[in-house]
Amino acid sequence: MLRSACALVIALAAGGVAAAEAPVDAARHYSFWLWAGVRTQPELARARELYLLASEVGGREPVRLLSRRSAVPHLPDTPLWLVVRVETLAWPPQIYGQVLAQLGRWRAAGNRVIGLQIDFDARTRHLESYASFLAGLRRQLPVEYRLGITGLMDWSSNGDPKGLEALGGVVDEVIIQTYQGRRTIPGYAAYLSRLGRLRMPFRIGLVQAGDWQEPPGLTDNPWFRGYVVFLQNPARR
Repeated sequence: MLRSACALVIALAAGGVAAAEAPVDAARHYSFWLWAGVRTQPELARARELYLLASEVGGREPVRLLSRRSAVPHLPDTPLWLVVRVETLAWPPQIYGQVLAQLGRWRAAGNRVIGLQIDFDARTRHLESYASFLAGLRRQLPVEYRLGITGLMDWSSNGDPKGLEALGGVVDEVIIQTYQGRRTIPGYAAYLSRLGRLRMPFRIGLVQAGDWQEPPGLTDNPWFRGYVVFLQNPARR
């Protein structure tokens, strides 16, 4: 019996993060993404920051800014990030003006708009070109707004140091996404163990109800700024 118990302890230790994973409980967090079509949840009442999908820059020609929200939000008590989902970085000049106009409309409606987040799956090998695009956007962004982006876990493992350094000089924060669709990406702990290569403020993006266990040392990283939970409707049974 003792030998079996010792074997179990060793097996659990070898399994590392998987042994203690638990579904992400949105009620234990304070920052959220809210996408179009996701129903309001009680957890939003305690939100300290919200990232709201506003529009999308489609990848098909002609490139256009497509609205993803039926009306301007009215949430004067909660700091908001206006999120633009991006499929291409080849923006015609009018796209920049349209995005800035959205920011202005949201603020004019009484919202505490604090920043613009670009949600783009930049390939790890192309981070320098992405940083160049973001630098151009930053020059047009009024100084009262922060600039944020989403990022892939692979950036911390295989991202070119020059590209990572260039991003760090442009953006105010990056949120590393640990999920795809409705599920946490397997093996996330191995990717996140290399976050020491990121020299910029970062948060970790979790998916509601996805499996998660905080990797050792994460909260000791001086660049770590907390979590953001991607809210989702309950899965149909």
